[in-house]
Amino acid sequence: MDLNSDLGEGFGIWRLGDDEALLDVVTSANVACGFHAGDPSTMRRVCLRAAGAGVAVGAQVSYRDLAGFGRRFIDADPAELADEVLYQIGALDACAKAAGTSVEYVKPHGALYNATVHHDRQARAVVEGVKAFGDLPVLGLPGSRLLHHAERAGLRPVREAFADRAYTPEATLVPRTEPNAVLTGADAVVAQVLRLAERGELVAVDGSVVAAEVDSICLHGDTPGAVEHARRVRAALEDAGVTVARFVVR
Repeated sequence: MDLNSDLGEGFGIWRLGDDEALLDVVTSANVACGFHAGDPSTMRRVCLRAAGAGVAVGAQVSYRDLAGFGRRFIDADPAELADEVLYQIGALDACAKAAGTSVEYVKPHGALYNATVHHDRQARAVVEGVKAFGDLPVLGLPGSRLLHHAERAGLRPVREAFADRAYTPEATLVPRTEPNAVLTGADAVVAQVLRLAERGELVAVDGSVVAAEVDSICLHGDTPGAVEHARRVRAALEDAGVTVARFVVR
């Protein structure tokens, strides 16, 4: 099972999360590309640490929304959105290559991630932006329009679940505006991950069991207790005999 985390989400002198500690745990790093967070120095620093740790570097692309941390929907023109996705991947890839590695996959962030579950035009635009750069795998919610269009374009669709997010009975994420959308207790986080890895399912907020076959699990870097959660999740998976490894192999 691949473990990914959103990293490099500071800006300038402001830091969010403990990138260094998480890079010792995860196998894939979703690096912010400057549109919702991140800046050139942060991007290059995270890429350098990821390369040294053998962690795959992924472009965490977003709407152009620094003020809202990329968590506000923007009715973006599809052609412009595709170009902005391409721009972000290219910027991160320059930093990655300077660190001796390269961008190996793409994952949308925040509101763009959620929009591409059902918004067909934006999902297609994200895929077009990725395809313009190259044949990179795309992370997204299982059953999303994003993964549908990625597969149709000849890109590898990578099914993802979240360790610390609550789910609806339809297997979509509970909006952050609703109560208990984020799991903050380490025991609950570990239990959700083990169920995903061992049974291919999760428990929705209404108590129903939802099928969820996934290739990668996201550990948010900005959740309270993120580092402890990540360490406990990895230890629990390894204790259960689950191999923790990156989904992209050079």
